[in-house]
Amino acid sequence: MSQFSVRCVVYRGGTSRGIFFHEKDLPTNNELKHRIFLEGIDAYNPSQVNGLGSGTSHTSKIMVISEPTVEGADLDYTFYQIGIGESVVDDKGTCGNLMAAIGAFAVDEGLVSTSLNDDFVSVSAFNKNINKMIKMRVPLSNGKAKVSGDYLMPGIVTPGSKIMVNILSPGGGKTGKTIPIGLKTTIATSKRSYEASFIDIVNPFVYVAASEFGIAGSELNHVVGADHELLSELEEIRLKMAVAGGIAKNEDEAKNIPSIPKIALVASPHDYVTSAGKHIKANDIDIVAKMVSMKKFHRTFAGSGLYSLAATALLEGTVPNQYARKKDGSVEQMIRIGHPEGIAEVRVALTEEQADVASVGLDRTARRIIKGDLYIPEK
Repeated sequence: MSQFSVRCVVYRGGTSRGIFFHEKDLPTNNELKHRIFLEGIDAYNPSQVNGLGSGTSHTSKIMVISEPTVEGADLDYTFYQIGIGESVVDDKGTCGNLMAAIGAFAVDEGLVSTSLNDDFVSVSAFNKNINKMIKMRVPLSNGKAKVSGDYLMPGIVTPGSKIMVNILSPGGGKTGKTIPIGLKTTIATSKRSYEASFIDIVNPFVYVAASEFGIAGSELNHVVGADHELLSELEEIRLKMAVAGGIAKNEDEAKNIPSIPKIALVASPHDYVTSAGKHIKANDIDIVAKMVSMKKFHRTFAGSGLYSLAATALLEGTVPNQYARKKDGSVEQMIRIGHPEGIAEVRVALTEEQADVASVGLDRTARRIIKGDLYIPEK
C-alpha cells in the first residue's frame, strides 16, 4: 500500500498529548484533512496501535495552527478531539492541557520573536473553537521553549519548566452564556431525577453530585471504568443536558457531539488516596471531582475541566459551589481541586459583581517529543 506524508510535531502539554500541524501543510479539502487526523491518531482501532494515539481521550488529539486573524494574537489555532475505535473528528470543544503546548509550539516554530537573553516570552493565541484569547508566559532557554525545570504537576512524574496559562473572559464560548440554563436544574433520566449544573466555561460541563449515586468523596476517585451502569447513566444525563443547554437539538444529535458537554461528579473535600498511592488530606483541597471524557472516566482531569470546575465552584448556587469549601469572598481566588492523580491549583478571577468569570489560569509543563513526517495510507 502506498502512502503520502504530512509534516507534523508531537507535543505533550500538561497531561495530554497531541499531533500539531501548520494549517499551510494540510489540504484544504476537509474530507482529506479529517482522514489525515483519523489515520494519524488511528481512530479506527480502540488500541490506536496503528497510529500515534494510545487509546485514551487525552492522547487522541489534534492541533492545527494558523495565521492570526484577531488583533493582538500571535496565532490562531483549532483543536480536534479524535475518536477511539470510531471515526470521530470533533472540533466543538477545546483542550485546556494542550494550551501550554501551543505556547511552546509558537516559540519553537518561530511564530513569536525571542532573544537568546530572554528568560520568558508572552504568547497570545486565539482559540477558534471557543473564540477566546489565551495568554501564556513561556520560559525560554537560548531562545527556545525551556523544558527542564523544578515544577512538578500532578499526572506527570518528571518536573519541568512552568508555563503560565490564562484564559480571558472564559464563559459562553459555545452557548453564548456562562450560565445558559440557570445555576442548577433538575434532569430526569429513564431511572430517576438528578440535580445538575450546566456551565459553559472554556468547555461546557455538566456537574452532578457523587452522592446522587451513593458515592462518598473518599471513594470517588476509585470509581473504575468498568462500572458500565454508572457510565451509561452519566451519558444519558450528558445527552439530556446537551439538549437543555442548546448544544444539540435532540439526543441523537448530541450523540454525534461526544466531546461536549463533558460531565463530572463532584464531592466535598475528603481524605483520599490517589491512583499512585499518595494520601491527600481534606484540608489541602477545596473540592473533589472525577470526570468522564468520550464515554470513559478520565485518568486525571481535563485541563478545560479544571478551569471550568474551579470557576463554577465560586458561582454561588451551582452544584460544585454547594460541595466546595467556602472561600472568603475575594474577587480573585486559588481553587484546589482533588482529582485521581493529585491536586490541581487553578487561579480564578470573578467580575466585580461576582456573577461571572473574568479569567481562569493554570500552570502546566510541556515539551516537544518528535518532529517529522507523518505517513498516511492512500485511500
